[in-house]
Amino acid sequence: MTASEPTADGAVGPSRLRRILLVLCGVALGLLAALTLVRLTGLDSGTVLAMPVAGFPVASAGTVLLLAALLAARSRRLALAAAVLVVVQVCCLAPRFVPSGQDVPAAAPRLRVGTSNTHVGRVDPAALVELVRSERLDVLAVQELTADGVRALDAAGLLDLMPYRELHPEVDSSIYSRLPLANGGLRHLPTTWPQTAAEVTVGGRTVRLVAVHTYYPAGDPDRWTRDMTALRAEAGPDAVVLGDFNATLDHAPMRALLDAGLVDTHAELGRGWAPTWPADGALPPLLQLDHVLHGSGLAGVSVREQTLPGTDHRAVVAELAVR
Repeated sequence: MTASEPTADGAVGPSRLRRILLVLCGVALGLLAALTLVRLTGLDSGTVLAMPVAGFPVASAGTVLLLAALLAARSRRLALAAAVLVVVQVCCLAPRFVPSGQDVPAAAPRLRVGTSNTHVGRVDPAALVELVRSERLDVLAVQELTADGVRALDAAGLLDLMPYRELHPEVDSSIYSRLPLANGGLRHLPTTWPQTAAEVTVGGRTVRLVAVHTYYPAGDPDRWTRDMTALRAEAGPDAVVLGDFNATLDHAPMRALLDAGLVDTHAELGRGWAPTWPADGALPPLLQLDHVLHGSGLAGVSVREQTLPGTDHRAVVAELAVR
């Protein structure tokens, strides 16, 4: 009996088992290469390919593990292909892990903002109000906040902390503020839901706020892409565009939005891995769908995430400096 033949009890010999494992590794490598090609070419825009692209960082970690397995198996050709793929993936991901390194003057006026998808008003109101208090937020953007949720937050003390507000539970997103708001209202862009906007004055400068919630690609990738495309109209030097984008930094529509003149605060500060969803299940958060974007007139100082009971999205809190 040769090493590749089944044994008497039907077990597979080590040589044949190795070939089977290498075939499986080759298939996995092909799928990872295809995903990387979609990421590089932007084929996820308007298509169901947006779903697998959302997990590109996780898939890239899988490529590293696959490379290690192929090296251990001494499969030179597959290992070389995996190594090339790792290099390409690192080139895609590395920039978001490198802080911009820009200097922010200590005297620059600061604006502390936060965003929370309230999961159709199911978020624990006391926990969200405590977040506003402990983080000393100036502005809070909320998505999926119902009329009952508005009352619950006020009863928990948000009215005292943030008396200024642009509330639109009838459509989706709302803005709360410790600072006076001006020129508030709904932005009737060609998006699934109107986006809520308002302005605050910080250090003598007018900062435009836009609370964002887009459609999700699993429901209708074309509608999601149209929503993301419409948001480009909100880009500006003194804009803060924050909320649940249902998009990661690897999605082509998100990259196009950033190219329109916005900066992702996480990437700006080198926080390249900051998943915010799902936050209410057995699995840890895997995708970063919630973002604080800002224009060139502001700079990120800090950013963090906070898990709140009752909602499937982690809240994001950022401190921005007015240049």
